[in-house]
Amino acid sequence: MPRLPRLNLPNIPQHIVQRGNNRQPIFFHEGDYCTYLEYLREALVKNNCKLYAFVQMTNYVHLLAPGEMQGGVSGLMQSVGRRYVHYINRMYRHSGTFWFGQVSG
Repeated sequence: MPRLPRLNLPNIPQHIVQRGNNRQPIFFHEGDYCTYLEYLREALVKNNCKLYAFVQMTNYVHLLAPGEMQGGVSGLMQSVGRRYVHYINRMYRHSGTFWFGQVSG
């Protein structure tokens, strides 16, 4: 059964949790945290979003972010998620599902 569409209203902060598949780590070295934040910063600008708060743990990230336009937060997370997975796959020769809830294919 497909996931129900998220309520994604402009200028309303959303609590976002991005978690490693099977609660596995998503950050392996200190530089990974910095790389994620750089990708996040670029995606915030690209998708007209703001960031009110964030927490990075070894196996998940919490964000509190509103988008200025409908769909902005979805675009933000797609952009960050794809770029960061590409980085992890290249740096650590990882393959397969990385994010929890992601469909491998």
